[in-house]
Amino acid sequence: MKKISINMLSSADKVKGQGVGSAYLELIKLLREDGKEYFDIYINKGSKYDILHAHTIDPINYIKLKFTKGKKVIYVHFLPTTLDGSIKLPKLFFNIFKWYVIKFYKLADKLVVVNPIFIKEMIENGLDKDKIVYIPNFVSKEEFYSLDNKEKINIRKKYGYTEKDFIVMGAGQVQTRKGVMDFVEVAKKMPDIKFIWAGGFSFGAITDGHEELKKVMDNPPENVNFLGIVERKNMNELYNMSNVLFVPSYNELFPMTILESTNCHVPLLLRNLDLYEDILFKKYLKGNNNNDFIKELTKLKNDKKIYKEQIKNSKYISDFYTKDHVLEMWIDFYTSIIKED
Repeated sequence: MKKISINMLSSADKVKGQGVGSAYLELIKLLREDGKEYFDIYINKGSKYDILHAHTIDPINYIKLKFTKGKKVIYVHFLPTTLDGSIKLPKLFFNIFKWYVIKFYKLADKLVVVNPIFIKEMIENGLDKDKIVYIPNFVSKEEFYSLDNKEKINIRKKYGYTEKDFIVMGAGQVQTRKGVMDFVEVAKKMPDIKFIWAGGFSFGAITDGHEELKKVMDNPPENVNFLGIVERKNMNELYNMSNVLFVPSYNELFPMTILESTNCHVPLLLRNLDLYEDILFKKYLKGNNNNDFIKELTKLKNDKKIYKEQIKNSKYISDFYTKDHVLEMWIDFYTSIIKED
């Protein structure tokens, strides 16, 4: 069988601390290592290839998709609604940017979305239903995995925590949409618990809520530690030293942090969003507001039975999103595109 040549168009790994980059790197590794008998993968090249697959919406990628031959695939990592609370721009420029996003997506022969709940919104934005395909994210179990208790204790010592500390972890870009202020407000009301946040201002001053969030980061409550942007290779030890991953985001597609943490068998506490229903199988704790979050964290801290049950739930999620399953979906997807007229 002739290999399919794919030119990946992306700048996702140039900005650290964002899930798009993590998802992109996972896919490249998967296709180059486990899919090498099926695919030849190239990065940001300009010649002819069977498939052009855009991961980011850079203007140069728009030009390549517009004027280069080959089947065109675009990875939908965000929609106009998910931009609200992420970046802060003058209204006119923001509206132009949102228009550009949809115009970019309309260049595709196929659009890949990581969460099926957003298909309806994509159609409402004028995108063709027949072009939309759902393929979930996944995370390598070679990079994210559970460590033994001795290793976890040593990691805690490294970061200044003790074996007895109950640690709640948040992760992602520091921006309004991620619910960082709620994370801090919950921490203020739970002084007996340690809170850490891995992530920073990946997009600098244009980040929505930058001024307010920077004040909090510069002067956090005593039990909160903002670690800043953390290299992805160091994230596994942070998940392993934590007791809970707390994701109070108001809007997401499919946070890579969730998959990374479940590989480490860390219980999940999430905001009650519809988007999690179909992809996480109700195997997580949820809340609608800060009072709910406090109640759930209190139960996790004090009730060993509930805590063990949530560990099992995270294992369940991790077992579902295996690389073999996702690789098979990508092989079928790329092969079907080539066969289309």
